[in-house]
Amino acid sequence: MAIQRLGIIMHGVTGRMGMNQHLIRSICAIRAQGGVTLSNGDKVMPDPILIGRNAEKMEALAKTHNIARWGTDLDKALANKDDTVFFDAGTTQMRPTLLAKAIRAGKHVYCEKPIATNLNEAVEIARLADEAGKATGLKHGAVQDKLFLPGLRKLDMLRRAGFFGRMLSVRLEFGYWVFEGDLQPIQRPSWNYRKEDGGGMILDMMCHWRYVLDNLFGEVKSVSCIGATHIPTRWDEAGKPYEATADDAAYATCELTGHNGEPVIAQLNMSWATRVRRDDLVTFHVDGTDGSAVAGLSSCRAQSRVATPRPVWNPDEKQTMNFFDQWQEIPDSQVYDNGFKIQWEHFIRHVVEDAPYKWTLPEGAKGVQLVEAALASWQERRWIDVPTLKV
Repeated sequence: MAIQRLGIIMHGVTGRMGMNQHLIRSICAIRAQGGVTLSNGDKVMPDPILIGRNAEKMEALAKTHNIARWGTDLDKALANKDDTVFFDAGTTQMRPTLLAKAIRAGKHVYCEKPIATNLNEAVEIARLADEAGKATGLKHGAVQDKLFLPGLRKLDMLRRAGFFGRMLSVRLEFGYWVFEGDLQPIQRPSWNYRKEDGGGMILDMMCHWRYVLDNLFGEVKSVSCIGATHIPTRWDEAGKPYEATADDAAYATCELTGHNGEPVIAQLNMSWATRVRRDDLVTFHVDGTDGSAVAGLSSCRAQSRVATPRPVWNPDEKQTMNFFDQWQEIPDSQVYDNGFKIQWEHFIRHVVEDAPYKWTLPEGAKGVQLVEAALASWQERRWIDVPTLKV
């Protein structure tokens, strides 16, 4: 068994997602397990270099996680031919420029979503990556971590098994209360609520819902959406009040064409100003002619046609049925690893041995397309069609 080194330039890993999910739970975890196993049994060992503007933060982060290399000079890192992959989890506004620079430097690129703040830039960077791929074999990918959640993998297993029959509808409920910052400390960065800094619920989450809908339930064909800024004033990390200029909630309906050509209606409720009374911070409720299922991050419960109870509507008597008890839990039939780590392993195999990989930058651009359609729907107060995106 041979061990092959893979040099990875990691940019933007001092932030919450970059540090926790990509550095600690993905790359460090892969290193701790002895690398990524290839189809021939060989291993690939990631060798990351952490790049950021603050040298003190970079050094401390590298030291904490036993990473030998760090720096503040991105151009120097891109010039190093021994590091062949560039990863970005920095600010969305900077992402297209950084990806283009890395592509022109001959690096494979992998990045967080959204891949850009607008569709023109998203298509441009996806096209640049595709052209480089055809010319030089450059590989590219965008994070689509929700597809690897245990709950959604169980839900997809039910779909592939034909459990739902003809799929009818999907209802997504996402969110929780994000503290304003005056009474309790904030648990999300303040930039999330400033439009000028790339914040906003629609920009952040519609990218996720696009790939989840397309892959699990059906291709998005149109959207109707209204956004809201429910909390107009928040307090930042220094305890200073500021005006929230970005949407902190959105309510959307999408028309889908299901995998078998059937029409599917998807309702998407997402809010950082809601208090949770459901199974998880996000739930997907799917109804079909032969059965229904509800999935969260980890669990999935189902109810088949033949096991569907007969509730009685009687507003004069207290409800005696416990509807939550009438669903069957789908068991853990395998060990479910961290979703970000799983996709990293897929991308590393794609880079090293050209393993199949479909979560590319054009797929990331489709997420930005739905963002723009949802924002247009909100602004114009009408349904917006979502045509096939050609890159």
